[in-house]
Amino acid sequence: MFGDLMGMMGKLKETQDRMEKAKADLKLFEVSEVAADGALQVVVTGAGSIKNISISEDLLADKEIVEDLLVVTLNKALAVAKTHESKVLEEVAKVDMPMLPGMDQLFK
Repeated sequence: MFGDLMGMMGKLKETQDRMEKAKADLKLFEVSEVAADGALQVVVTGAGSIKNISISEDLLADKEIVEDLLVVTLNKALAVAKTHESKVLEEVAKVDMPMLPGMDQLFK
């Protein structure tokens, strides 16, 4: 019994290590979203941090349009980043986690 428990604890530690690596990799993964025919571009990480915002000089003339485009474009990029993050972390959990009774219901 304790052998199985120790094996499970080792497996959980491996999974935790893989999760930490996956989270570190997400910080390096970048999502770029472009709006207004390239006049506005945002870059976010897979961890959901805003990395860069580029706005063309022509677009700066209308503050309201810039604000609206920023909100929409950032939300699109963050949604893609969140979807990618969920897939990556789910795969680590699904592959590495020992299946306890009922756990399979979490991944349906």
